Amino acid sequence: MICPVCQSDNLPGSDECENCGADLRSLDLPSPATPFEARLLEERLTELEPRRPIAVAPTDPATRAIAVMQEHRVGCVVVEDGGRLVGILTERDALLKLAGRPLEGIAVRDVMTPDPVVLRVDDTIAVAIHKMAVGGFRHIPLVRDGRVTAIVSARDLTHHLVELLG
Repeated sequence: MICPVCQSDNLPGSDECENCGADLRSLDLPSPATPFEARLLEERLTELEPRRPIAVAPTDPATRAIAVMQEHRVGCVVVEDGGRLVGILTERDALLKLAGRPLEGIAVRDVMTPDPVVLRVDDTIAVAIHKMAVGGFRHIPLVRDGRVTAIVSARDLTHHLVELLG
C-alpha cells in the first residue's frame, strides 16, 4: 500500500505509514455489497454509546480490581498510571492468570494485559468488529487525545447489530 503523503510502500492493511506516520486506514476499505454493510462501514463507535471506563492503578491489588469489576458489573477495568493507559484487566485475565493461586500480594500489573489494542472514538463499527475478531478481544478501550474515554465491548456490538437487523 503506497502512502499518499510520502509515497512509501507499506504492508497492506497497515493503519499508518511506517515512514511518516500518515493515517492509511481509509485507503483499503472494501466496497459495501449491501446497505447493512454500508452502515457498518459508515457508523462510528460513538453511536454505540459505550460505557465510560473504570480505572485502577497497576499497583492496586488484583483483588481490588476484581471487586471493582463486580461492584460496577463490568467485564474489564483499564489500568492507568498517571492518567496514561498502561494495560487492561479483563475477566478472562483474572480467570486464566489467577485461578488456583493465592491472591495475597498479587498486583494488577502482574496479571493485566499490557499495552492493549485501542480504537479511536471516530473509528467505524466495522473496524471494531474486525479488531475484535482478529485479536480475539471482548473489550477494547476507545481513546481521544491519548486518554481513554470509553470501553466498547462485544456485547455493545452484538446489541447494535441485532438492532440493525431487527
